[in-house]
Amino acid sequence: MVNAAFTEIREAAFAHIPSLQFLLLNSNKFTLIGDNAFAGLPHLQYLCVGGDMGTGGTWGWGRPRGGVPGRGLLPVPSAQPCSLSSCPRFIENNDIQALSKATFRGLKSLTHLDLRGNALACDCKIKWLVEWMESTNTTVPAVFCSSPGQFEGQRIRDLALGDFQCITTDFVVHQVLPFQAVSAEPYTYASDLYVALAQPGASSCAVLKWDYVERKLRDFDRIPAHSAVHCKPIVAQGQLYVVVAQLFGGSYIYRWDTAVDKFIKTQDIDSQKTRKPNDIEAFQIEGEWYFVIADSSKAGSTSLYRLDQNGFYSHQALHAWHRDTDVEYVENDGKPRLIIASSSQAPVVYQWNRAQKQFAPQGEVGELLDVQMVKHFRARREHYLCLSRYIGDSKVVRWEGQRFVELQTLPSRGSMVMQPFAVGQRRYMALGSDFSFTHVYLWDEEKQKFVRFQELAVQAPRAFRYVPAADVQLLLAPSFKANTLVYRHVVVDLSL
Repeated sequence: MVNAAFTEIREAAFAHIPSLQFLLLNSNKFTLIGDNAFAGLPHLQYLCVGGDMGTGGTWGWGRPRGGVPGRGLLPVPSAQPCSLSSCPRFIENNDIQALSKATFRGLKSLTHLDLRGNALACDCKIKWLVEWMESTNTTVPAVFCSSPGQFEGQRIRDLALGDFQCITTDFVVHQVLPFQAVSAEPYTYASDLYVALAQPGASSCAVLKWDYVERKLRDFDRIPAHSAVHCKPIVAQGQLYVVVAQLFGGSYIYRWDTAVDKFIKTQDIDSQKTRKPNDIEAFQIEGEWYFVIADSSKAGSTSLYRLDQNGFYSHQALHAWHRDTDVEYVENDGKPRLIIASSSQAPVVYQWNRAQKQFAPQGEVGELLDVQMVKHFRARREHYLCLSRYIGDSKVVRWEGQRFVELQTLPSRGSMVMQPFAVGQRRYMALGSDFSFTHVYLWDEEKQKFVRFQELAVQAPRAFRYVPAADVQLLLAPSFKANTLVYRHVVVDLSL
């Protein structure tokens, strides 16, 4: 089949002659040799796909400079045509930079493979070759890496599988929820997973239940809420409560009644203290349950509530008249603290006084104004804060005792949310914007900073919430202007 003007070889093109041992395809005009082209040839020992300099050259799968894009084997320049006597030298002296595992699939009797003279990039696409060379009886003369820098000039046979860092991750859309939302709060009750979402446009708190069979969130219940900004579930003392914060018409506490299987309104929240709620955090201190509501009105105050036998009752007024935008609960060095972000001043830190059972002011976080959201994360033994700003750059700071050291500045015009979260050993941060894509960053422990990782097409996000659902890792992205998106965290092996 020499000089036959063939232009392509499709998958399993020679499978109808399984006893073939020698195959010469010199001096053709191939534009494509597909994956598994030589499948079904268990006795093939010598394969030569060669040609002279003017008719296309020897072939190998890869990304040759000037080659034709696509999968399969691609044409690359050849120094010499192939003859029967030289056929054991398979695809030497070319410009092949990568090899597909599928190239040799089915060639069980291959005895010689010569890759010398090729500019092989020793990246994840060639990891399979290192593994194959460790186990094969095929004769493979020494071949060397041309890139990347740390492997340049090194023999491929000397590489270890551990030298390849081929595992990466991705966030892909898993489910589209056909409604707008401004908050998302997961919780587990009676061994089932739920998510409560505040929907001001639909005048409700939507409660969705995770379907472990279909692997999707499904409608479960709705709590009426005419202007909901936050729906905070709290599972305490065997009871399920949902704190419903509304911009207008007051805020309320609902309890799940197992006798009738529905949410029952049990309490009003003092409307003189909480006038324009913006965020809710719930936590335990010394076995007692509390929640705190950040109030963004000029006349209200951020307030702390404590659970007793009869329900949640006002425990302490915090930070009055400062138009607070967010509150974060942190335990640092065993000491409970609150960090309250405000439109009118830098974030304020409060520390729990165990004797008085109240929070006392401790200091401020730098001199940053207009902080929309403050979130905490811990990496190794260090504590960090993410500070989201709508006007100006967002910040990442390290918490060192009484001071905060700025580590990173991130452009974030129009940002209302900056949420760090961890999936396994990887730590991410999602930085949303009302004017551009959401940027997902990955924490680099060595550099002590977040590095750009991925863009997500979320319009006007108001929260990001990581939700582990059995073997599925989810990221909820409530949107103020469009559908709420549910992303799935997937692990990708670049060597496959």
